[in-house]
Amino acid sequence: MADLSQKDWEEQLEKDSNAVILDVRTEEELEEGIIPNSINIDIYKGQEFIEELEKLDKSKNYYVYCRSGNRSGQACAIMKSIGFENSYNLQGGFMNWEGETA
Repeated sequence: MADLSQKDWEEQLEKDSNAVILDVRTEEELEEGIIPNSINIDIYKGQEFIEELEKLDKSKNYYVYCRSGNRSGQACAIMKSIGFENSYNLQGGFMNWEGETA
């Protein structure tokens, strides 16, 4: 797991053909907008969150974000503990995101 600045996260993501963007915010937070092409699994769903993660392809590179960067850091740690090799936390989260939104 790596904590990446907005700039590094976006630059690395653009070059990564094996990337998946993972949004771990709640449904209410999604109303603020999303980073295009992201999938959402709410980290607050506890065991269901882990069950949903288990369905994902562990060979992909996951770019993870939440509102501020705290929960996405936790999500990256959980992902590592269940066998995901590459996850990247967006420092500052969606609150500080300056890229495209949908």
